[in-house]
Amino acid sequence: MASAFKLLFAVSLFTLLLRFCRGSIVGVCYGRNADDLPTPDKVVELIKLHNIKYVRIYDSNIQVLKAFANTGVELMVAVPNSDLLAFSQFQSNADSWLKNSILPYYPATKITYITVGLEVTESPNNASALVVPAMHNVLTALKKAGLHKRIKVSSTHSLGVLSRSFPPSAGAFNSSHASFLKPMLEFLAENQSPFMIDLYPYYAYRDSPQKVSLDYAMFESSSEVIDPNTGLLYTNMFDAQIDALYFALMALNFKTIKVMVTETGWPSKGSPKEKGATPDNAQTYNTNLIQHVLNDTGTPAKPGEELDVYIFSLFNENRKPGLESERNWGLFYPDKTSIYNLDFTGKGVLDMTNSTDGSKNGTTWCIASSKASEADLQNAIDWACGPGNVDCSAIQPSQPCFEPDNLASHASFAFNSYYQQNGPSDVACSFGGKGIKVDKDPSYDNCIYLTAGGINKTASSNMTATANTSSSAHTDVCSWICVFLLTTLIAVILNTGNVFHVSF
Repeated sequence: MASAFKLLFAVSLFTLLLRFCRGSIVGVCYGRNADDLPTPDKVVELIKLHNIKYVRIYDSNIQVLKAFANTGVELMVAVPNSDLLAFSQFQSNADSWLKNSILPYYPATKITYITVGLEVTESPNNASALVVPAMHNVLTALKKAGLHKRIKVSSTHSLGVLSRSFPPSAGAFNSSHASFLKPMLEFLAENQSPFMIDLYPYYAYRDSPQKVSLDYAMFESSSEVIDPNTGLLYTNMFDAQIDALYFALMALNFKTIKVMVTETGWPSKGSPKEKGATPDNAQTYNTNLIQHVLNDTGTPAKPGEELDVYIFSLFNENRKPGLESERNWGLFYPDKTSIYNLDFTGKGVLDMTNSTDGSKNGTTWCIASSKASEADLQNAIDWACGPGNVDCSAIQPSQPCFEPDNLASHASFAFNSYYQQNGPSDVACSFGGKGIKVDKDPSYDNCIYLTAGGINKTASSNMTATANTSSSAHTDVCSWICVFLLTTLIAVILNTGNVFHVSF
């Protein structure tokens, strides 16, 4: 019996190690504020079809929980603001909820997070004083069930919880929320739960287009914003907002709390004043977001830091109030057709091979537009060869693609490399309108232009891996290490050479 206990302990440790090594993830928010959505079982079919592994819902609806049973999808469930008073006042209410709404479906339905309250500082009745007591009661209920190590408890916030977010190093929490935030942060730190934030660069652009460029909001900027206090360089607003939150946490001496983005996205349609709300912009933002997150590069202040992100939202929701954009954040229409194409794995790579004439097999390349100015081309080259992670060694002196030595030629090589390794699409060839797609192979002499299915052995033998490859490699290495550690642990704990033999 003792040996069996030791084995279970080792397996539990292995599970924790795998969770630690899994890398960043991208999930989707499944909101249901609509009267025309498909049934939960049909929604689950759609989610599985698109290889979505992480989902957030905004309640603990029984039909939804049942639909996700035995799918392997990790689910984030919620205690809505309307239940905060009851959950904060009596432990029995939290116990009953867990017993009746969660335990009957767990672990078949893989629930990993419970959010207690939704952006409470933004709610009309400001129920922030109720959140932490409710969180404690939910955690106590989980402890009674022995699930507090498997299901984490937190609460979601809007960026309005900060009084300053720029420059990022000056990030600070709003002092008016101090009485609520201090015990909240203490709870998160003590229980190793993440600080959950809903981030929307779209709103920053929509409300201040003179200060925030569209490219900067959509991960497309070829220029950098410098934090004057730290010297850190930012090429997108998302990273700047994340770091502002980390600096705000560090200012209060909470250095171990991780940040999780529980909502972000871009609307595909808006009112006449919301010109940035288009399908193309939504596709650009979410595509770049997925690749950025799965690349595990972290942020300027937290390089290499893993970050879990949930895209809002799965469907357009026709009952949401407000401007037209509020009803058009979905990735899918209610009939389950895509509003625009999006690859949740971050691969975005087609299986194509080198061909002189791309029109015969659909192969395309991306080159610099003849209308682009030299200044724009130089900025684009600097971005592609820097933050864009393109291997530009082939356009250096004495290398195959250096001649002809002009910006148009060098930019074409850099544009195409970025285009191919990030999935041949209009988005990957945009470069702010400086790139154009062609179906004639621009390769010449010994300068071979990359295609999505090939390897540029001459010009770029050590091509930087794509975002998904980087993330997969990280996970594979960690998994191998964890397997090795598990084998060693079991052998030591059971004190036997045969780790698969257990005596009961």
